[in-house]
Amino acid sequence: MTTDDLGGMGPLVARLGRAGQRLRHADRDRPWVLDTAVVVLVFLMFCLPDLLHGVHGDGDGPRRFRLAFTQLPTPGMLALQAGLVLPLLWRRRAPAAAFGAVTAVFVVQWSLGAVLRADVALFVALYSLALHGRLRQLSWACAVVAGALGLVAARVSAAVPVWDALFFLLSTATAALALGLMIRIRRAQLAGLRERAARLEIERDQRGRLAVAAERARVAREMHDIVGHNLSVIITLADAGAYATAAAPERGKEALHLIGDTGRQALGELRRVLGVLREADGPRGEPELSPQPGLTDIDALCEGVRAAGLEVVYRTVGDVDALDSGVQLAVYRIVQEALTNTLKHAGAGARANLAIVVEDARLTITVQDSGPTAPAERPGTADEEGHGLVGMRERAALYGGHVSAGPAGAGWTVRAALDLAPQGGAR
Repeated sequence: MTTDDLGGMGPLVARLGRAGQRLRHADRDRPWVLDTAVVVLVFLMFCLPDLLHGVHGDGDGPRRFRLAFTQLPTPGMLALQAGLVLPLLWRRRAPAAAFGAVTAVFVVQWSLGAVLRADVALFVALYSLALHGRLRQLSWACAVVAGALGLVAARVSAAVPVWDALFFLLSTATAALALGLMIRIRRAQLAGLRERAARLEIERDQRGRLAVAAERARVAREMHDIVGHNLSVIITLADAGAYATAAAPERGKEALHLIGDTGRQALGELRRVLGVLREADGPRGEPELSPQPGLTDIDALCEGVRAAGLEVVYRTVGDVDALDSGVQLAVYRIVQEALTNTLKHAGAGARANLAIVVEDARLTITVQDSGPTAPAERPGTADEEGHGLVGMRERAALYGGHVSAGPAGAGWTVRAALDLAPQGGAR
């Protein structure tokens, strides 16, 4: 509904809402102000008229009604009014005690046969008990109110039929009780909504932080794979080129070209990975994206490793082309890391056998090398694991798989197994 639909009442409703919010904040800071205001209001509206004009005014009302009740002197009237009204000061802090005090004075007053307008304090106390008190206290409170109002109905039977008086009084008490419960339920609902909103905001922030952490871990793995592999190739080519420069200048020149190609490839992959992290400033600021590497790129990967001096024999078994892009990326990175470790630790002149086998819902990767010509430290020892093996295990774990690495004869073998069955599907 718009402001026009409200006939211009929209701004007024908004101002009233803001005023109500300010009053709630003020009441939260100084609750005694509202309690005192309620007592003063009840005194002015219901006690003061009795003191100025008497309970029955200036002789108005049926004669039988005036004769049915006791005319109290002013001190007695003041005492009963104080007993009815003053306990309302504690109606929110101690609603049960305030209700009990008001009810006791109410019963004493009607036992004396006196009628006061300040009896409205009983309904205010019942409303406060329903709003601020314990719910289990309402059962006995309702019984006490019913008994007290029954006494009133019996007292006024000379002027009003008992059942009419009892219906009117119980209806008024029921309205006070229902109003207190309704406001209590509404406040509980609002408190629940606020709590839920705060909880959802916390969960949103936590999901955001988890997403950032996951993205950082993914980028770190990609950076490690790209930089680690290409730098290993570049270092091996540089060493080979340095030895070949004196004996075979053409081989040294070829090594420099390969170093340049490898560096440009690494730079392009780094730009692709880091480009998605930047915010685009416009058409020129959009990162240049390229497809993630897959199984078709393993041939080029092997060629680059062969150029660095490592002999690679690559074979596949099964329908590897049917694998989805996520699995192909994981396989590519695992193979890349394994060949990088082989090149780093076995060195040029070694031989590596690479096999990728797809059988039913399982994919197996095996990289086995012939070992270095001289003893060298291998990653994944019992004392310390390299970051590369950790990264391979994390990628395999995404597909319910595992990675093992260890010596095999004079060389080293890395085996990875990935589960290709759909998550949650039948196995």
